[in-house]
Amino acid sequence: MSELSSQPFTIQTMYSWYSENKLFVNRRYQRKLVWTLEEKQKLIESIQKKYPIPAILIAERRPQGTYEIIDGLQRLHAIMAFIETSFPTLDGRHFDIKNFPTAKSRAESGEFTTNSNGSLLSQKEINTILDYNLAVSVMRGATKKEINDVFGRINTYGHRLSDQERRQAGVQNEFSDFVRSVACILRGDTSTDTLLLSKMPSISIDLPKTKHGYDVQAEEVFWVSHGILRATDLRDSLDEQCIADITASLVSQEIIDRSKDALDNIYSPQHQEASRVLKALDDYGTDKLMEEIKHCISQILIVCNMGKPEKLRDIVFKKKTTNAFPSVFAIVLIAFHELMVGEGKKVADQAGVKKALTNIASKIDKGRIATSPSERRKNVDVVKGLIGRHFVATKEKRNMYSNPSIIDIEANIRRSGIELAGYEMKQGLLSLSDARGIDPNIIDKVVKTMCAIANNGPNREGKIVVGVADKQEDADRIVALDKIKPKKVGLRYIVGVAREAKTLSISIEQYVSQWKQGIKNSKLSTALKDAILSSIDYNNYYGLGVLTFNIPPQKEMSYVGDDVYHRVNDATELAKSRQVASITRRFADR
Repeated sequence: MSELSSQPFTIQTMYSWYSENKLFVNRRYQRKLVWTLEEKQKLIESIQKKYPIPAILIAERRPQGTYEIIDGLQRLHAIMAFIETSFPTLDGRHFDIKNFPTAKSRAESGEFTTNSNGSLLSQKEINTILDYNLAVSVMRGATKKEINDVFGRINTYGHRLSDQERRQAGVQNEFSDFVRSVACILRGDTSTDTLLLSKMPSISIDLPKTKHGYDVQAEEVFWVSHGILRATDLRDSLDEQCIADITASLVSQEIIDRSKDALDNIYSPQHQEASRVLKALDDYGTDKLMEEIKHCISQILIVCNMGKPEKLRDIVFKKKTTNAFPSVFAIVLIAFHELMVGEGKKVADQAGVKKALTNIASKIDKGRIATSPSERRKNVDVVKGLIGRHFVATKEKRNMYSNPSIIDIEANIRRSGIELAGYEMKQGLLSLSDARGIDPNIIDKVVKTMCAIANNGPNREGKIVVGVADKQEDADRIVALDKIKPKKVGLRYIVGVAREAKTLSISIEQYVSQWKQGIKNSKLSTALKDAILSSIDYNNYYGLGVLTFNIPPQKEMSYVGDDVYHRVNDATELAKSRQVASITRRFADR
């Protein structure tokens, strides 16, 4: 049984906790940062005027001294962001960090970039903000179940939540976890379940007209870039609503009714429909279904990219439109899944499928009655009848469940910006000089990074993705040298490795073999070396070709010869004696 204590904490104290990495967010139930600029500014104005604001609820975590935010995420982050000059007051003035040493120190160490153009708050006004007492309630000794229950009770009836956010907040089970996981991968904000409050901008969505400085750009997200949803729909979690509908339909014996009530029932623990869908999902297998959905969407993306690359919306509708079409997308995806998984087929003619999908919206029923299971079934059959002739039978199931999909590759690239220590991007084997020779140090550098990532801990895995440029100037140089067209994902550029195989006049298989041989001949710890060599993945990725080295969790510390390497953010460094001892303890305490 948890204990609840309530006491005031100054904003200065809460900022100290924030800067000392004591405040965490659990992504299993918390939504993203969604407040508008005006909402943030009005909160700051309330603090300036010493008005009361709602209490903050946190739960003490293990180890003691760190806390999980249960209620008050938007408020707390708005306050921290204001102190770090992310936005001004309603009258256009910024926080002056010169008058707050803790924030000034964080800025000087590169934790954030100041935005102090224009007028600044006075010392007196800053003191008023820092001395403001926040009402904080702390749950001590709470179980995970109690925290989930409290969060659900607080948020289920919150007027700010959309229908889908309310569903996800109200229940935590395998279905809601699966929907959240798929949504994170498709949005490109995959991360660990528990995230520091300071990292929330990295997994939050920036809408085109409300630039908050968040890392996920709505217009680059799959749902928006293909016109399936509007940018504002992401804020209301309509992507998760679409995934929930598709998931329940795929694991059930029949397509479900497309309605609010149908989804409400699936998310209601006491309803028989919730029990039925949960059992069906468990019988089907979440890992299996995850790979199938990613594979089907990847195939749809390849079809859209055939010939002249087009948005799915511009293919599906003959007349130009800006309307979202989640219901039509669900029909198309279910049709692909039934052909590829249910009937064991693969796309034989992408151009043919693209032609068959052209103006398909006019060939299916989109009226009010089309939400019923029987009418949706008819629509799926229509789509299958039109595109099915361009599919052929196949036994190549390994590609669907083993190789990384286009969705996986892009998710890994985006995730690398959040979890710096576990991910590394490399442009390739060749130098970018005019000579284009193989960089003699590149494999040695990669091997040391493999060792360092493995040393993050016994339950930590990582990836090194080859064929990705970190900087635009490198991407521009590769375009000039190799005459390819990179694909921008997040802040990085996928340039691929097929260009390097072509330059070396070797096949992709021979190119991959050069990497394998280099790793095999290295002095990397045998267990880690064998694990990496047995799990190398290659994806054609729109003809560019991307190579992925998977670093599985290790049971003991890894070496390169007699040396131990570790990660410091996104850098690989030789570990000194004290650091070696720390790494040793990570594996001894597992």
